[in-house]
Amino acid sequence: MARVASNPVGLHRFRPCFQVAQLPQHARTSLHFRNEHRRFRTVSCQQTPDPTETSTTEKSIVEPGSGNDSSSQATSSSRDSGPPEFPNKNTNKQVALVSTLAALALFLSGRLDFGVSLKDLSVAALPYEEALSNGKPTVVEFYADWCEVCKELAPDVYKVEQQYKGRVNFVMLNVDNTKWEQELDEFGVEGIPHFAFLDKKGNEEGNVVGRLPEKYLLENVDALARGEASIPHARVVGQFSSAEARKVHQVADPRSHG
Repeated sequence: MARVASNPVGLHRFRPCFQVAQLPQHARTSLHFRNEHRRFRTVSCQQTPDPTETSTTEKSIVEPGSGNDSSSQATSSSRDSGPPEFPNKNTNKQVALVSTLAALALFLSGRLDFGVSLKDLSVAALPYEEALSNGKPTVVEFYADWCEVCKELAPDVYKVEQQYKGRVNFVMLNVDNTKWEQELDEFGVEGIPHFAFLDKKGNEEGNVVGRLPEKYLLENVDALARGEASIPHARVVGQFSSAEARKVHQVADPRSHG
């Protein structure tokens, strides 16, 4: 049997080859274009929408809108309801009327209790000469109708006077009355109201001038009523009106003690 000679070229011709054949450049470009085109169509391709799904989608889109409409209606309702309305004119008139009546009632109640004027005190006061001769201690107040402090203290004087009525004399001397010029000098009146506290014999134990707490007057009067040798507040001065500003007038009735 004849021996077959080795043929490298022949063996290479029948050797299995697993290499991919190289395509021409134009073929690769065409294939790449087709692949890209196919991938684009695959991604962009969609199924034909189902009418039912479309309506469902449309419905889902409409529902939020309807919800917004409800929210808008609720917001509109809340806005319509808004804050409470301001009182109308009738309500304001009623409030003003009630306030006026309350103020009037308060004024009248105060007036009934302690609303005493200087004129009321002067009318009820004891004549100066009589006070010095009845054997009782005396409180002499020098005042004027134009004195604002005197007006303010009138209710306090009235309360103390009512409390010690019958035990202590209360005398009112108007500094505008020229009849009392001698008393003004005697008691050294420079400011009003000026309260002079006299014992049973008519001797002055002390004085209080101007606006002061009620307790000063009350404690001094109480000491006089109990026959104390001295009063607790003998020389006290508060805010007062100058007696030099008094309006001196003609005395219509020289016998007047006011």
